[in-house]
Amino acid sequence: MTTRLQAGDPAPDFTLSDDSGQEVTLSDLRGGSVIVYFYPAAMTPGCTKQACDFTESLDHLQASGHTVVGISPDPPAKLAAFRERDSLTITLLSDPDKEVMTAWGAFGEKKLYGKVVQGVIRSTIVVGPDGTVTHAAYNVKATGHVAKLRRDLGLDG
Repeated sequence: MTTRLQAGDPAPDFTLSDDSGQEVTLSDLRGGSVIVYFYPAAMTPGCTKQACDFTESLDHLQASGHTVVGISPDPPAKLAAFRERDSLTITLLSDPDKEVMTAWGAFGEKKLYGKVVQGVIRSTIVVGPDGTVTHAAYNVKATGHVAKLRRDLGLDG
């Protein structure tokens, strides 16, 4: 069973490459909250909907002190194509070895069409300025998730 993060847990630090090949380190983003969301694959319908929803909410999220980072196992080149195709403005990071996903509880057993498989668990974790988890949601739905997250963070309005 994959260990999932909970509010109050320290967020495991990471350094991953973005869609342009630049390294991004979680601890370098401290100062505000960081919304880290994990998704299975760029350019699939659900993942596209979720990335577009985060992009549409980005100005509001940033204005309230949140940075958004999306992580998938896709290589940087595919992430760059995803960004270009869908005009995404959020940070997209590549975790091809799934080490960060595993450390964050976002990779492991899940049900897919009634079968148990190993894969990326669509998840969103919010890390506070001090590096601890403030919100953790696993097995989230792609559609409507960003709106729910905004409500949970008290950002609607």
